[in-house]
Amino acid sequence: MTPQPRPPRPAPWRTPLLSNLSKSNSTSFSLGTVAYNAANKPIPRSRTVEFRGFWPKPASSLHPSAIESLKTQNVGLNPDLYESDFLSITTDARMGKVPQLADSDDVVEGVFWFPEVEAQWRVRGRAYVVGAPGGVLDGDEVEARGRVEKGMRVKGEGEGGFGVVQGWEWERQITTYFASHTPVMRGSYKNPRPGRPRSEAPENSELKLNQKVEDLNDPVARENFRVLVICPREVERLDFSNPEDVRRTNWTLVDEDGGGWKETELWP
Repeated sequence: MTPQPRPPRPAPWRTPLLSNLSKSNSTSFSLGTVAYNAANKPIPRSRTVEFRGFWPKPASSLHPSAIESLKTQNVGLNPDLYESDFLSITTDARMGKVPQLADSDDVVEGVFWFPEVEAQWRVRGRAYVVGAPGGVLDGDEVEARGRVEKGMRVKGEGEGGFGVVQGWEWERQITTYFASHTPVMRGSYKNPRPGRPRSEAPENSELKLNQKVEDLNDPVARENFRVLVICPREVERLDFSNPEDVRRTNWTLVDEDGGGWKETELWP
C-alpha cells in the first residue's frame, strides 16, 4: 500500500444522519439496485438490509465473545485508526445484489425511514464488494479496495489519509465484520444457495440450514461472506418533524478527492 492523497473532510450530512440513527429503534434500510430481465431491460430490485456502520468499523460494539474469538483464533483487532463516510452492510456473495452491481456500474440507492424523528434519508452512490476469501485478490477486489481507501482518513482533523500503518490489515477488518455476527448469523453463509428450488440438492454437502459457525475462518462460510461498502455521491433528508414547515435538504458531492459537498434546500 502507498499513502493516499489528503482524504476527504467529514461529510456535512454525517452528523445529522448519525443523530437520527441514534434516536431510532431500527438501523435497517431499503437498498435498491438495478437488474436486467431476459430482454436486457432494466428492472428495479430492492430489499431490506442492516446498516453495519461507517466503514471500517462495524456499527455496534463487538460482543465480548467476538473479541475473545478474534484473540484466541489469532486474528486480533486492527488499531482503531480510520474512519470514512462510507456506509457498510454485509452480504452473501451468492445473493442477487452482487452480480446486479457488476452489471449496472455499481449504482445503488438506500432509503432510511426514522419514525421516531419523522425523517427520511436517501443515499445514492456506488457500492463496492470487498472480502475475497483467503486474501486472494482479483482485479475487481483490488479496484474496490482502492476506491474505498480513497475515502478513508485517520481519525482526527488534519491527520492525513489512508496509508501504511503497521498492524492494520484488510483481511483482519473483514474478519472483524464476520465476527460481529452471532454464530447463527455466521452459519447463514453456509445455507444452500439462496433462491434455488428446495427440490434441488445443494452442490456442497456442507451447505445446510440452521448451522452455527464458531470458526472465524470457516472456509465455506468465508467463501460466501462479503462486506458491501456504499460510497455516497448524493444524500437527501426529508424532515417531517414540523408539519407546518417540512424541510428537504440535498447534499451533492462536487469534489470527490477533497470531500466537497454542495448543500441545497429544496421544496418538499
